Amino acid sequence: MSAGKINDAVVRYLDAVANGTADDIASCYAEDGTLEDPVGSEPRRGRAAIREFYSALEGACRDTELLTVRVAGDSAAFYFRVRIERGDRTFEIEPIDVMTFDEEQRITSMRAFWSGDDMREAR
Repeated sequence: MSAGKINDAVVRYLDAVANGTADDIASCYAEDGTLEDPVGSEPRRGRAAIREFYSALEGACRDTELLTVRVAGDSAAFYFRVRIERGDRTFEIEPIDVMTFDEEQRITSMRAFWSGDDMREAR
């Protein structure tokens, strides 16, 4: 698997987070993929559970920006910014995600490193 294809999968995932539905985001994952967001929370397994997690984003205006990515083997670690607008409030967070991918560049596991202390209200 090439670093370029994994990088493309990361970009596709961030685009889905910014512009897609919960189904669009979940489709970036393998059928039995796992999500631990944030690290230390109960991991979710399978597209249905992952879709449920991302459904919380629907109805919010969202934007993502990839700040840096590192690819090694079948894995990527990347630092990005996400802005979420709900009503008159806007929040920003800059997590570090670590993902592994299958041969079809679908996410087999995702771990998001952040805590509530990392979230800030944008002005």
